[in-house]
Amino acid sequence: MNEKQTLNVIKSLYQRTENPLSRRAWLRAAGLGFGSLGLTAMMAQEAQLLAAPDNPLAPRQPHFEPKAKRVIFLFMHGGPSSIDSFDPKPRLISDHGKPLPIKRPLAFADGPVGPLMKPFWEFKNCGQSGIPVSDLWPHTRECVDDMTIVRSMVGEGVDHGAALLQTFTGSSTFVRPSMGAWSVYGLGTENQNLPGFITIKPALSHGGAKNWSSAFLPGAYQGTAIGNSGLKVEDVQKEPIEYLLSKHLSPDEQRFELEMLQNINRRHKELHKQDPQLETRIQAFEMAFKMQSQAPEAFEVNKESEATKKLYGLDDPITADFGWQCLLARRLAERNVRYIQCTHSYKWDQHEDLYNLHTKNAREVDKPIAGLLKDLKARGLLKDTLVIWAGEFGRTPVSESGDGRDHNPYGYTIWMAGGGVKPGFIYGATDEIGYHAVEDRMHIHDFHATVLHLLGLDHERLTYRFSGRDFRLTDVAGVVAKKIIA
Repeated sequence: MNEKQTLNVIKSLYQRTENPLSRRAWLRAAGLGFGSLGLTAMMAQEAQLLAAPDNPLAPRQPHFEPKAKRVIFLFMHGGPSSIDSFDPKPRLISDHGKPLPIKRPLAFADGPVGPLMKPFWEFKNCGQSGIPVSDLWPHTRECVDDMTIVRSMVGEGVDHGAALLQTFTGSSTFVRPSMGAWSVYGLGTENQNLPGFITIKPALSHGGAKNWSSAFLPGAYQGTAIGNSGLKVEDVQKEPIEYLLSKHLSPDEQRFELEMLQNINRRHKELHKQDPQLETRIQAFEMAFKMQSQAPEAFEVNKESEATKKLYGLDDPITADFGWQCLLARRLAERNVRYIQCTHSYKWDQHEDLYNLHTKNAREVDKPIAGLLKDLKARGLLKDTLVIWAGEFGRTPVSESGDGRDHNPYGYTIWMAGGGVKPGFIYGATDEIGYHAVEDRMHIHDFHATVLHLLGLDHERLTYRFSGRDFRLTDVAGVVAKKIIA
């Protein structure tokens, strides 16, 4: 069978309107023609035979003028101590060793309540804003004038699993779409050759993929994972996205193969209207092929200048891992990926030996974080890139096991930079001992509402109907923290 005859057979199969063939029957009927890979160019011209569905990742207009175009979320898995980092409490110094003066709220750890424990690091007023930051963060505090420090975060999960789910999805108990998925659902993405939502070395524990999933949203909006927290950077670099590049087929041959598969899938979809998993597969195949043109180049971090790699700490084994994540995040941001997560996992859960382990953890991420902020600013990207630093909660002002701290979701600190937030600004406050938020409380629903607002999305209008009701990231709550918006 020559190329023209094979094409005619395939066209006749496509154009059947009565009793369309199943995928298995189609493959059986057309099998004799699959040896003719010379059809590639001709098939490209015949792509109109079946109309492609609307592109779910196409850029969409925001509800109003956005302050930020994209988000980089730097997640400190385990819960860093706010009162040792960005929220100084003089009373903890004066009352060190005294009993907790309030009734302890629901806690994660069992056992008796320890005494108040002062911070392990001294605080210094930094930058022109004079915001106090502890010696735990010598590099990050150089960028304090670009930050809004939120000292009044409030969540509901006292365990890691619930707290992570709520931080990323708004719910501590149910599987819901993540904030990254909602962002891409609302705005699409400006780069059609890369996913709109990428998570770099995410944790597989405490909810795992639920923390970057699209849940009931279409699968096109779920996060694409680059490795995981259990892999070394050098292993991730070998193949950032598994099976992205074919070792056996040329790009033209893959395009031919994909067109065949996609057209079969679309015909099958017409016969089975309610098959969201099939639609997800169609979109995933298409994105995987498109990514071959840009993804390999985007992940070539080693092509950066030596000065840039040093800025992020890639020249130091201690900072190289998170430095690679942050530098890759910048490369993805400048290629207009909508939502990017970097995870330092799972290291911040110090129920004991807090001084030594927090010191080690901060050394691994402090220089890369500062490098990212400085690099984004130098390239003009910080003004429309919202950088978020957060854990799933903070830690208590009382001691545990002598020199550790328990989980504290009742009043903890995160910070944001760029992307339309006020520079050199403190929002909210905790009580005298740093246990509860008492001023301008920012519940996680408020945090999500504020991030969406900065992206130009009204959290009350960004809804998706599922199981007979309209869902949104903020459920039935959420208030935008307008005080932090520049």
